[in-house]
Amino acid sequence: MSGDHHDPCAVNSLIETPSCSPVEGRVVWDPAHSLWNGGMLAGALVLGPLTISPGAVAVFVATTGGAILLGHSVGFHRRLIHGSFKCPLWLEHVLVWIGTVVGMSGPFWMIRTHDLRDWAQRQSDCHDYLAHRRPILIDAVWQMHCRLELTHPPGFDLGKIGRDRFYRFLERTWMLQQVPIAGGLYLMGGWGFVIWGVCARVSASVIGHWFVGHLAHRRGPQSWLVEGAGVQAHDVPWAALPTMGEAWHNNHHAFPGSARIGLYPGQSDWGWRFIQLLETAGLAWDVRTPETMGARKVLTPAKP
Repeated sequence: MSGDHHDPCAVNSLIETPSCSPVEGRVVWDPAHSLWNGGMLAGALVLGPLTISPGAVAVFVATTGGAILLGHSVGFHRRLIHGSFKCPLWLEHVLVWIGTVVGMSGPFWMIRTHDLRDWAQRQSDCHDYLAHRRPILIDAVWQMHCRLELTHPPGFDLGKIGRDRFYRFLERTWMLQQVPIAGGLYLMGGWGFVIWGVCARVSASVIGHWFVGHLAHRRGPQSWLVEGAGVQAHDVPWAALPTMGEAWHNNHHAFPGSARIGLYPGQSDWGWRFIQLLETAGLAWDVRTPETMGARKVLTPAKP
């Protein structure tokens, strides 16, 4: 798969084309994601208070945390995008399906969006959209309701991932994947479970992903600086638990191919703990960490 690239720090799916640039472009409305994100938020805000119950809140907490841990953090980010560990294909499919039902988009969109931003931030400069430079409200509208159309974009090659029939199916039907979830929740607890287990969960995941991403490129602690990168990352310590370790974003910029993101004492990383559990069970192997990746010459320690 494209994630199994020989360079553990590579941007795996992106291909630099002649004259491609991350700077020039325009931000345009993305109707599909905008209506989806807006509809989920409206459902949560309008119907959430009318259907709240201890059971519904418990469903929200369990499904949100479980989907972010298994799907978004381990399935999408650490396995599919970075290939930081290997596992059986059936397990990868399960984890990526869970990542899809987080509700942000399909696997191909997630890979391209991540890799474009990753590549752009490593350049000396990039568009404000890719750097989260604009004020928080503008950035919120841009990231959750718009897309960037670069004047000279790079190319993409998803490799085996792009040819996988299951992933192609998920990409076409990512919104519809909420239907079986909603049906099961309705049978368990009625409309309250549906509103809190689908609308509130998806909305919290989308907004939380944007908000932590915004902060992680604006302010916060740093251990490392990446030489030549126009955008440096920061850690967001308070978000380590709800993001399952993804909020140690400065560590991730320093060692993007590592399955472990919380690298230092006191840095909670449940995604890493789950991968360790898989490894113990014989379901994960070739697990990469900074110790196994070798020295990265572009890193310098950040000043306190």
